[in-house]
Amino acid sequence: MADNEILQMHDLKPAPGANRDRIRVGRGEGSKGKTAGRGAKGQTKRTHVRPGFEGGQLPLYMRLPKLRGFKNPFRVEFQVINIARLVELFPEGGEVSVENLVAKGAVRGNAPVKILGDGDVNVAFTLKGVKASASAKSKIEAAGGSIVEA
Repeated sequence: MADNEILQMHDLKPAPGANRDRIRVGRGEGSKGKTAGRGAKGQTKRTHVRPGFEGGQLPLYMRLPKLRGFKNPFRVEFQVINIARLVELFPEGGEVSVENLVAKGAVRGNAPVKILGDGDVNVAFTLKGVKASASAKSKIEAAGGSIVEA
């Protein structure tokens, strides 16, 4: 092809070595014949045996005990935060909501929040949209705060 000619679709061809002939197994011993990639003799080489079949022995999935109990699909998983952490995040006290906690990076915004009573509180918190344990509730109310559950 000359330098000034335009490359055409019919001039294209694959790079040398890019296209190789497929291996035709089981077509004589000169070319991947005999066992045709199936290895030596045996039941699985002659015909298909389903996965998990152990030759008639009781299979593993039947030997193991069945799963007991059940998982409640409606279980609510709370994100917990302790009073000590609340005091760290909001040292001046005031109104605390889930949005404030998410903004400070204490919790994620995709699950409900529960306040637990680990730590001491000496400022008044007004908690909105959160649950609280009994010990947390008593400590917050003793410090002059309140809890408004969602």
